[in-house]
Amino acid sequence: MATFDVVVADPEAGESHQFEVDGQDANRFLGRELGDEVDGDAVGLTGYTVELTGGSDAAGRPMRPDVRGSGLADLLLGGGPGFNPSRDGERKRVSVRGREVSEETAQLNVKITEYGEESVASLLGEDEDAE
Repeated sequence: MATFDVVVADPEAGESHQFEVDGQDANRFLGRELGDEVDGDAVGLTGYTVELTGGSDAAGRPMRPDVRGSGLADLLLGGGPGFNPSRDGERKRVSVRGREVSEETAQLNVKITEYGEESVASLLGEDEDAE
């Protein structure tokens, strides 16, 4: 059974929240690709919609939107997810995951695209007045 750590970014508030998702909620993500939208109920945000923006497997290999499927690929990268060059023209062969969410995925990054009626803080049980 799949288990993911899901990091939800709230672009309006400039905050992120981390959840552990397993069971039926995790199955909502399986087979989806980067850029797909998922119902926010999977991470406890009723009435919200979230978009898959990235992720990685247990070894830390990032998901790349330009690699089909969920398998591993060795790419010669000059930048982007998986490699940050330290000088102009630098390239490196890096092992990355495809854009499809699978059982091997350990962590997912999502962002809120459609907001519900309740605030994120109230759905998560956080007091907005606390400092």
